[in-house]
Amino acid sequence: MEKLINKIKQIVSSENVLTDMEERYVYALDATNKQNIENLPDVVVFVETIEQVQQVIKLAYENQISVIARGAGTNLVGACIVKKGGIVLNFSKMNKILDINRENLTVRVQPGVVIGHLQEEVEKSGLFYPPDPSNLKVSTIGGSIALSSGGPRTFKYGSTKDYIINLKVVLADGRIINTGSNTAKNATGYHLSQLFVGSEGTLGIIVEALIKLIPKPEGSKVILAYFDKISEAVHAVNIILQNKLVPATLDIMDKKTLQTVEQFYPAELSTDKDAALFLEVDGYFTSLDYQQEKIIELCKKSGSSDIQFAKTEEEAQRIWTARRSAFAACAKLKPNVVAEDVVVPREKIVELVKGVKEICDKNNLMVCIMGHIGDGNIHPNIPLDLNNDEDVKNYAKTKDEIHQLAIDLGGTLSGEHGIGCEKSKYMTNAIDVVTLEYMKKIKRIFDEKNILNPEKIF
Repeated sequence: MEKLINKIKQIVSSENVLTDMEERYVYALDATNKQNIENLPDVVVFVETIEQVQQVIKLAYENQISVIARGAGTNLVGACIVKKGGIVLNFSKMNKILDINRENLTVRVQPGVVIGHLQEEVEKSGLFYPPDPSNLKVSTIGGSIALSSGGPRTFKYGSTKDYIINLKVVLADGRIINTGSNTAKNATGYHLSQLFVGSEGTLGIIVEALIKLIPKPEGSKVILAYFDKISEAVHAVNIILQNKLVPATLDIMDKKTLQTVEQFYPAELSTDKDAALFLEVDGYFTSLDYQQEKIIELCKKSGSSDIQFAKTEEEAQRIWTARRSAFAACAKLKPNVVAEDVVVPREKIVELVKGVKEICDKNNLMVCIMGHIGDGNIHPNIPLDLNNDEDVKNYAKTKDEIHQLAIDLGGTLSGEHGIGCEKSKYMTNAIDVVTLEYMKKIKRIFDEKNILNPEKIF
């Protein structure tokens, strides 16, 4: 390993190589709540060019050393956790927006570009990159692609996978492939881009991406509708859609989440209602008032007992900051908070929410439920103390039961967080034997030595 590290230093320079135990410790984990570290990486390498990535990967391939690609490490499923030592490739220095093409409606980026920064830069040109994971101020586009992340706007605009035109990928042996083309349409062979989206760095290392953009909507309006029953909120969503309205965002918070957010981030939220719908409409200025008025009317007909709407940009930002603060607010209830991510057909949302609450009550855990009701994606945030053996045991049971509930309701394990090592044991429950067999065959084809982010997904 010492000889290998010396060779890596020749490739990337010594200042881009971390070998001290304290430095490596930081990169052994990601944002997933873990009680202890299983293994440290042998070395952390900050790469700055595609050629450097290739050379480091070739060394790893020749020596059969594990490689874990890392962006900001904000994922919640253990996708960056080090299982077998090896090399952590850190992409924070490959963070350039290489080209914004207004004519083609595309942007070409390096993997370390922060999503929030990407959105700000393309909007200066009147363009729009809709995917908006909650941690967009720190999470990177490479990680977002690797985990197929989504966010509140997925309902109207789609998730990360819907915006990938072409990926430049370094394979396990150091060779490079382009998974698509530079054109908006492409029916030439297999759609390899979609294979790499959500692959969590297990098939190859993404070093560049060509991403689709759309024209930025002229404006938006934010509406907050409260309901005495979650079932009424779900009914309101269905009525809105049946009336040919397509909000940019259709999110939900339960009473416990509303109370927790208001306690730690006062935003004038009502805290005595069973649920609240967070809706955002966007489009031409001339359409916004109509969309808002119609949605308010339909929510009232569906049983909404209180409705707020933002009259200024400042009020809209306050409401959205409250929505994005839900996880952080829950973290103040106990020393730790675990965010789950399950998805079901929208018609099963009420059963999922009710079931999650019953599971948590049975296992003596509190839960704050929020999520993207428009696409059936719910996030139970579970505050707990990971130093408390009883909490840990109860959470293990709760986690198993929540994921099985989602599967039983016709859903699946993740809508946008991915699988990593935290959900891999459920894969045999969620996916049929033949499909899983072919997924593993694909892994072996691209990574015969199993060096790319091993022990993830499977």
